[in-house]
Amino acid sequence: MTSLNPKDRPTAREVTLALVDISGSERGRRKIALDAIPDEERARLDTVREYRILDTASDGAFDKITALAAKLFNVPIAIVRIVDHDRIWFKSRHGIEDEQLERDPGLCASGILQDEVWVVENASVDPRTLSNPLALGDFGLGFYAGAPLKTRSGHNLGTLCLLDVKPRAVSPAEDAILADLAGLVMHKMELRLDTRRTKEALRAPEISGPVPARSLHETAQ
Repeated sequence: MTSLNPKDRPTAREVTLALVDISGSERGRRKIALDAIPDEERARLDTVREYRILDTASDGAFDKITALAAKLFNVPIAIVRIVDHDRIWFKSRHGIEDEQLERDPGLCASGILQDEVWVVENASVDPRTLSNPLALGDFGLGFYAGAPLKTRSGHNLGTLCLLDVKPRAVSPAEDAILADLAGLVMHKMELRLDTRRTKEALRAPEISGPVPARSLHETAQ
């Protein structure tokens, strides 16, 4: 179902262009009032900052997930991507070298607004990707699937996405597997957030509680 020969794979530059265009094509998927996007996006970006994931070092835990996703779905490229204000940063990537790509400031309603797995089974005929640079030419994009990285507060930090150079079908069971893998990514992020909050709480000085006996005596004097 996929081309594993490196000569038949798109270049990193082509993948970057494809991801930018896919982000744009996702805008029409979810119905949302345009005037609601700015406030929602500000809250989402605040959540991204809260997780402190951007620009962190390569991490074997997440790299294992992208490698596993690529193997399970037999695709050459798998990415954990976090959508920042003006860029899309890759926490983990399998099959490409790029670490991030620019995000069009107007693309607030991209893959991060999806509440379920978003799939393009055949990019060469799908209306949402007909203008995609990888859907054209000899090495056209054939397949894309992305599962949202949804936090407990309901914000999407980004996606776990898969790309292939050939079209392929995805079953409901495979949709569920990709969603589960995205859930595993979020589980690790949530666990690290909880651990950091606990450590910070333990280091924070007490600002309330019983007044020491000495202080009461001194106050009485």
